[in-house]
Amino acid sequence: MVANIRSGATPGGALRYNKEKVDKDEAEVLFWQKMLEPFDKHGRMDVDACMDSFWPYLEANCRTTNTVFHASLNPSPEDRLTDDQLRDIAQEYMERMGYGNQPYIVFKHKDIDRQHLHIVSLRVDEKGRKLPHDFEARRSAEITRDLEHKYNLHPAVKGQEQRDTPDLRKVNYKAGNVKQQISSVIRSCLRNYNCSSYGEFRTLLELFNVSVEERTGTIEGRNYAGIVYGAMTDDGYGTGTPFKSSKIGKDVGYDALQTYYAKSKERLKAPGALDHLRHTVKDAMSPHNTRDEFRQQLKADGIDAVFRINPVGRIYGVTFIDHNAGIVANGSVLGKEFSARVFNELFPTSPKEALHTAEQHAERQYEQRSRTANPVSGVVGTLLDLADARAFEERQRQVQRLRKRRLLR
Repeated sequence: MVANIRSGATPGGALRYNKEKVDKDEAEVLFWQKMLEPFDKHGRMDVDACMDSFWPYLEANCRTTNTVFHASLNPSPEDRLTDDQLRDIAQEYMERMGYGNQPYIVFKHKDIDRQHLHIVSLRVDEKGRKLPHDFEARRSAEITRDLEHKYNLHPAVKGQEQRDTPDLRKVNYKAGNVKQQISSVIRSCLRNYNCSSYGEFRTLLELFNVSVEERTGTIEGRNYAGIVYGAMTDDGYGTGTPFKSSKIGKDVGYDALQTYYAKSKERLKAPGALDHLRHTVKDAMSPHNTRDEFRQQLKADGIDAVFRINPVGRIYGVTFIDHNAGIVANGSVLGKEFSARVFNELFPTSPKEALHTAEQHAERQYEQRSRTANPVSGVVGTLLDLADARAFEERQRQVQRLRKRRLLR
């Protein structure tokens, strides 16, 4: 069983999200504690009634910004649990997490291939004091492991413990040995993730401060294709001198990547391969969430959402990286309901965000122009364009032969 914990400024968003599920018959209220009855006179879930139970705690709060405790408990699809068992699991989890005396409400969701629970509570007590949250993720993991043993549950993500990603750390240019850092990240990504296109692979690597660029073209009527890798800063800017893939090995070169994309595409075409990712993303696509809250909710489920935004602040693409399943997929791969147009309507850009995006875009253009204007960088860039081209090497040999002939005349 996996537990995902989220925070928020007000419980209204989490309550409305669960109410939407209840109204669609995709969830039900399982039970509540230290709260007024959360239904109106017609028996429908009432967000205002829930908020009435939370207001005394929120009004007593003076300093805590993120007052919401929103957890999801996710048993394996193989586990068949009764409502009584689910209640016991939720109560024991909240008690051991330190929320046993807090008001909270538990929802049972049934909109995907497994039943799971959502729990909405508060991080402040009746006197407005914040509850201890040190090592929250570690304590939560220990509790869920204990609950698995107690209730004989299956691990919710089979094989996750076997995923070998200790070398997947962001590249730190200042730490030195950059080529070794980059090669370690690239090979680990190739082993542990499925990317069906160059764009998806590039998005994945950039998450770990590695840039990748395809260099293709024609010289003297002959085609060439190569890959160039480099280091990036946390802000997304290139740093240091990029180098061709042959400096690392053939297994990260152009031809090897084409084979990798094709195999990944076949794996992701398997029935049900993308179902969990689709359901999880859809689950987080609430109109009550902001774009940042949407990303945070997915982050709690082990998924990174990377939006591509143009200079005027409009979303023109999105990529989802599921670290648990090892899947990297553009929204268009998941379906039309995950397209850029849908996310633009769901998360419209505010004027402030648009201005910030325009400023960032201008900074990046300036940085690119500065690197291009540098004569040394220009020479390096030209050489890198041709580095993997056999035709270029042949041309160099021809030039050398011509020079020798001239000298002999």
